[in-house]
Amino acid sequence: MSLYGVMRTGVSGMNAQSNKLSTVSDNIANVNTVGYKRASTEFSSLILKSGSGNYDSGAVETTVRYAITDPGNLQFTTSTTDLAVQGNGFFVVQDANGTNFLTRAGSFVPDSTGNLVNTAGFQLMGYNIQNGAAPNVAANGFGGLQVINVNQMALQASPSTKATVAANLDPSAAAIVPAAPASPSSYTSKTSMVTYDNIGNAVTLDVYAAKTGANTWDIEVYNGATALTTSGPATTFTFDVTAAGKGALAATSPTALSVNIPGGSAFNIDMSAMTQVASSFDFKATVDGNAPSAVEKVNIDSKGVVTAVLKNGTELPSFQVALATVPSPDHLTPEVGNVYSPNLDSGNVQVGLAGQGGLGTIQSGALEDSNVDLADELTSMIEAQRGFTANSKSFQTGADLLDVVVNLKR
Repeated sequence: MSLYGVMRTGVSGMNAQSNKLSTVSDNIANVNTVGYKRASTEFSSLILKSGSGNYDSGAVETTVRYAITDPGNLQFTTSTTDLAVQGNGFFVVQDANGTNFLTRAGSFVPDSTGNLVNTAGFQLMGYNIQNGAAPNVAANGFGGLQVINVNQMALQASPSTKATVAANLDPSAAAIVPAAPASPSSYTSKTSMVTYDNIGNAVTLDVYAAKTGANTWDIEVYNGATALTTSGPATTFTFDVTAAGKGALAATSPTALSVNIPGGSAFNIDMSAMTQVASSFDFKATVDGNAPSAVEKVNIDSKGVVTAVLKNGTELPSFQVALATVPSPDHLTPEVGNVYSPNLDSGNVQVGLAGQGGLGTIQSGALEDSNVDLADELTSMIEAQRGFTANSKSFQTGADLLDVVVNLKR
């Protein structure tokens, strides 16, 4: 046995306990850091081959591991842009240089330009779904992702292109004699719809319905005094009042009207749900499009769809938050700012949407706390302290024995 070996083993033990104390200190310092994942020091022995009559002391080495897959408790907040992942997955964020990382720290707020950034300055990434576009997901990479910007949602005008009507025409109404196309001067029932042109101006369309015969109605659309539809078979609706039809549109009847909004787009009015049953006139319409308006608030649902609620009440789905994962999340490389980057041990990044492909859901108005248990860390601190002291004693004993050997010369 070498006394130098004893001292080196003692030093190895002190270094190992120092590493453990370092991870404990880091955990305690980040006990309140949103999305922080606890680090731990694991020990493994290094054994030197020895003969049958002597023993050569080895050493101990340490490996730092991160409990990335252990979730923290959710802390609810009053901000809709505070996000937490319930289940598997990470938010995809980007730094100022355009490099993508993964994180569970979802304390996002709009910066001066409207980008959603967390407390470390990383920008939240997602897919643009404005104008009804489907997310263009690249499963094995970050292609198609954009920085989510809430300012892009403001002051956008969307022209009206379609309306869905749920209406009932009164079968007891008297027919117009002589029968004539519906117009401001000849109609049985009248209502209006607010639509929007290409730059967001409100255009009020008047809808006139004239009963021209038994179970037969003519429906015309006007913009003030200007007819937008023409009379003829395309605007004549018939109803099936038999036991089979029960007042719904007849099989031979048209089911829609198409007009051109002045200054706007082609506008299709779906009348397929219209009826003629024993009830008074009723007309309800759901119309798309909106006037430009400032954003009042931003809502994010469990699928990560970011919807701007404008001051005029219009809701505009604009982005969808991306989630990502790797085959071995606990082997991700921690980076500055509570983010992670993939490596060979973790495997390649797989990107998707919340609730799909094994990914978790998104909770708006909540943050994931650190998964550090303060009581466990304080206990580990005491263990590291005692272990360091014991190793220092073995080093000191080896040094004392070496002094005895040196003093034999005297």
